[in-house]
Amino acid sequence: MDVDIISEKENPMLHRTDVTFELTHEDATPERLQVRDSLAAKLNKDADEVVVRKLDTKFGMRKTVGEAKVYDSADAARDVEQDHMLERNKIGADEADADAEAEEA
Repeated sequence: MDVDIISEKENPMLHRTDVTFELTHEDATPERLQVRDSLAAKLNKDADEVVVRKLDTKFGMRKTVGEAKVYDSADAARDVEQDHMLERNKIGADEADADAEAEEA
C-alpha cells in the first residue's frame, strides 16, 4: 500500500491538521486501522493522533481517496472527535477497558 499526501491544511484552533490523501493498493480496500498506521508512519506521528474520517474507493479501481485529521496529541483527538469516530479508529479503547475493569473490582 502506497500513501500519497494530496493536501494539508492547518487548523490551529482545534490543534490539528486536515489531510487529504490517496492510497494505491493491490487488493481490496485496506482496513481503516491499516490506513491509519501507514498514514501515521508517513507523517511521523503516533497512531493515536490520527483519525481517518473517510475512505472512498471507486468501483474496480486500485486507488482510494481519504480524509484524516492529524492531531497534536491523542488527548486533543479525544477532546474534539465524536465518540463513534474514536471507536472506529480504536483511540482510547485500551483506557476505557481499563476504567471499566477498575469500576467492576
